[in-house]
Amino acid sequence: MSGSRTAPTTNSEGDGLARIAPSAARVDAAEISAFLDDVETAGLEVHNLMIWRDGAVVAEAWRWPYGADRLRMTHSMTKSVTACAIGLLIDEGLLALSDRVASFFPEAEIEPDTRQARMTVEDLLTMRSGHASEVSGSIWRGIQTSWVREFFRIPVVFEPGTKHVYSSAASYMLSAIVTRITGETVDAYLKPRLFEPLGMGEVRWDVGPDGINPGGNGISMHTADALKLGILHAQMGVWKGKKILPRWWVEAATRPHGVPDYGYHWVIGDDYYAALGVFVQMVIVFPGANAVIALNSAMDESRVLLPHLRKHFPAAFAGSGGADADHALARRLASWPAEPPLLSLADGDAALIAGLWSVRENELGILAIRLAFEGDRLRLTLVDTEGEHGVEAGHECWVETTTDLRGASLHHGYRLTDTPTIAGGRWIAPNEYELVLHFIESAFRDTFRFRYSRGELSIERFVNINSGDRTWPLLTAIRAG
Repeated sequence: MSGSRTAPTTNSEGDGLARIAPSAARVDAAEISAFLDDVETAGLEVHNLMIWRDGAVVAEAWRWPYGADRLRMTHSMTKSVTACAIGLLIDEGLLALSDRVASFFPEAEIEPDTRQARMTVEDLLTMRSGHASEVSGSIWRGIQTSWVREFFRIPVVFEPGTKHVYSSAASYMLSAIVTRITGETVDAYLKPRLFEPLGMGEVRWDVGPDGINPGGNGISMHTADALKLGILHAQMGVWKGKKILPRWWVEAATRPHGVPDYGYHWVIGDDYYAALGVFVQMVIVFPGANAVIALNSAMDESRVLLPHLRKHFPAAFAGSGGADADHALARRLASWPAEPPLLSLADGDAALIAGLWSVRENELGILAIRLAFEGDRLRLTLVDTEGEHGVEAGHECWVETTTDLRGASLHHGYRLTDTPTIAGGRWIAPNEYELVLHFIESAFRDTFRFRYSRGELSIERFVNINSGDRTWPLLTAIRAG
């Protein structure tokens, strides 16, 4: 990003978004820098950031090892995409907010005149299904049978429409309804109606055991394309002069229904609304400022970031900074992609930990581990009841690879298979080796530590962020054979 410009320019990334200096869009770059100061002081992990105002991106950056060309798991940001499909179907006259959920699934054989039978499409959109507790996607991902059938097994404790209980199960059923009406997945339905008109690149959406996209999660997309979702809503459903979403739907989806902080699958604030995913994947729209921020993070909850956003935005949009502030922010963000060195902290002996190790009985079902060093590469292999799973990493350097190492319990229920990974290892003590795996399409960063002592190998594994356990039980092993 260079100094002030009087007219936007398009970038070379091919995302179709214009770029302009902050001050040219009446944005104070010093406020953005102050926001970054607060985030870093608080120790919060932001992986990327894009800020748009009045037709152009005014600031953007991706920390190493993430990048503009990488997809990113959005988690519950997906819900706001699913809502678009519901709005389009209603606008086409194929669906109504008052339609009863059970009417689309006669095979469920729901008893008439029951709370379950009275649940409506709007009840799903507003998370007022009548259920007493949340069903997280991390739970459903472990279920191999029909999720539609599982949904109708959940007790409807409250009268639908009366009590807000956030649940990805409700979003899944919205996706299932789209499929019942159209005969195609919500992904396929939205491709020509939303993704292609917005010039979105690759949008990858998981598929559940019913052949249905999880409506509450499962989308991976580029940060620029997530930003476009917010821009479309900031522009009341219009993109480059063409109506993509009906204005009435955008207005309805982004205002509260039943509770003050939730609309139709959008989180509502006092002067903003947001598509929000776990570990703080976020698109936040400030309609009064015609501004949108998209970012991906690894944080416990959005409430740790929102005070900093509220402090500096929309204050940054209240007045314009100068070229000096533009340049200072540009220099700062230019350092984000720098690759950190990976140097050993001690001289270690690979012979201490290399080879095949028999793992003592453990609750994870891991039977053996193999470590192999060759030049500047390390190969880790875990053997469990399902077979062998491994990863290749750099020794004192980073390499891009893929891995099928099991670890769903550390990754919000996701089995990350053949996922792009930046991996590297180093000695942190003469008898202890550390291996770090950046799963670059997600918030997750795993660390293995192998420690040799008195003929035994201890194995630790922990993750930077998760909705459940963040560590494996300590494993111990002896040499095999």
